[in-house]
Amino acid sequence: MKEKDKNPKTNKPLSNPNTQQLFKGLLVGVAGLVAVLMILLAAVMFFAFYDGSVEPGTAVASDSSIESKLNNEPFNGEVVDGKDVATGLVVGDGFELVRTTCTGCHSSAIILQNRFTREGWKAKIVWMQETQGLWDLGENEPAILDYLATHYSPEPPKGRRVPLRDIQWYELKN
Repeated sequence: MKEKDKNPKTNKPLSNPNTQQLFKGLLVGVAGLVAVLMILLAAVMFFAFYDGSVEPGTAVASDSSIESKLNNEPFNGEVVDGKDVATGLVVGDGFELVRTTCTGCHSSAIILQNRFTREGWKAKIVWMQETQGLWDLGENEPAILDYLATHYSPEPPKGRRVPLRDIQWYELKN
């Protein structure tokens, strides 16, 4: 036995080699069991949701809201306080167009977390077209920009007064 495998105070082995082998074997066994369980879970999920109605290799939209977007069916969702419950978007002129066009590629949260002027939204659309593969919106673009500029433009400051600007600070002396 090597010196590094011994306790310097007692000169006894640091651990039992049989214990090490047992631990390694147990670890390999648990990893194998986890792998088998994952495979079984995947098989169970596949057979639980597969009804045989789709040919292999065919893309399917299982969510009815996705099918609605793809078929351009009219919106029939729940509205609370003027907002679509599913997307959080304000329901108003241009809502349908924004819902079907924008949320076909990304979550409505991207819209909700931003506030831009009409020019700012136009710049975002151009950026998406140049870098993200967004198609030309054609005659729909003005209506989309109108909706976004109306409902998601910068808000005025909230509070008792407008924030101070152009302040000349000076040092107080005793």
